[in-house]
Amino acid sequence: MIINLFKVFAPLAISFFVGIALTPLLTHYLYKYKMWKKRAGKVDPSGNGTPIFNQLHKDKEVGTPRMGGIIIWASAFITIFIFWFLAKGWPGDITEKLSFLSRNQTWLPLFTLLAASLIGLVDDWLEVSGTGAYIAGGLPFSQRLILVIILGLIGAWWFYFKLEVLEITIPFWGLINIGLWFIPLFVVAMVGLFSSGVIDGLDGLAGGVMTIIFTSYAIIAFAQNQIDLAAFCAVIAGGTLAFLWFNIPPARFYMSETGILGLTTTLTVVAFLTDTVLILPLIALPLTVTILGNVIQMGSKKLFGRKVFRVAPIHHHFEALGWPAYKVVMRYWVISIIAAIVGIIIVLISR
Repeated sequence: MIINLFKVFAPLAISFFVGIALTPLLTHYLYKYKMWKKRAGKVDPSGNGTPIFNQLHKDKEVGTPRMGGIIIWASAFITIFIFWFLAKGWPGDITEKLSFLSRNQTWLPLFTLLAASLIGLVDDWLEVSGTGAYIAGGLPFSQRLILVIILGLIGAWWFYFKLEVLEITIPFWGLINIGLWFIPLFVVAMVGLFSSGVIDGLDGLAGGVMTIIFTSYAIIAFAQNQIDLAAFCAVIAGGTLAFLWFNIPPARFYMSETGILGLTTTLTVVAFLTDTVLILPLIALPLTVTILGNVIQMGSKKLFGRKVFRVAPIHHHFEALGWPAYKVVMRYWVISIIAAIVGIIIVLISR
């Protein structure tokens, strides 16, 4: 028991300190080469302008670098490598026990984290460099969506054919065999979480929310005796905390796509590994609200020609109502904690 607790908490702490150590180097590079958007504002997935958002953030998106999410996945990868290297270089009961890189629990989430984060890094690079057809826009939404679907298909294939997962758990009901339907369910879940990535819109918002979510999944995985996966979730939480240390207003850098894309797609894998995909909307309630808010806003505009919210995602709606950004962020953190606790309780008592 004690060694398992150490296996989870030690990577979290080490990942945090690795992230803190990496930050001066990354900060120097990002500011030296001015890795920020050259003009403020954005467009929605349909290519339309967002005047209210642009007015709210007209002075916030230039002068502050993107790509801060590198801190998250780099610190997680380095920490995982440290424990793996110790196990291989100095084999023994302790070092091998502490290594948490395993085929059935952490290969797929680590692959997803790195692959999606690198896709996001390309998007960020195009965003700040204004190269060719991607001037001030990064990868088009459709291209990012296709890449996420491909990642989803790879993950679904691994679950179905390698891990032979054909079932999901319905809380308070039990296992249900869904056969080949597992594959589209996995892809839809990943695409849905990808669409929640727009929560990365206020200083400290995405960092705080994702830290809470991955910490919750570390607890869930630990309770399920998936100790390697618990350590993996903890190491991501540690890296995200290191990022959050520097993203609290005024932000030194933004998480941007290289951070949020890796986190949301990896969260999909973790939810299926813990068989909690049906409880995920509660555990990750702020992400769910973000998705639903966007769907409601887009549906209302399409069907009725008017908006429900002043601006979407919904956290910007509260900004438009006059809430200070820090109030929105801290209330999201509180809601995240409560929702995650309720979700954990349901997971634990419904088995």
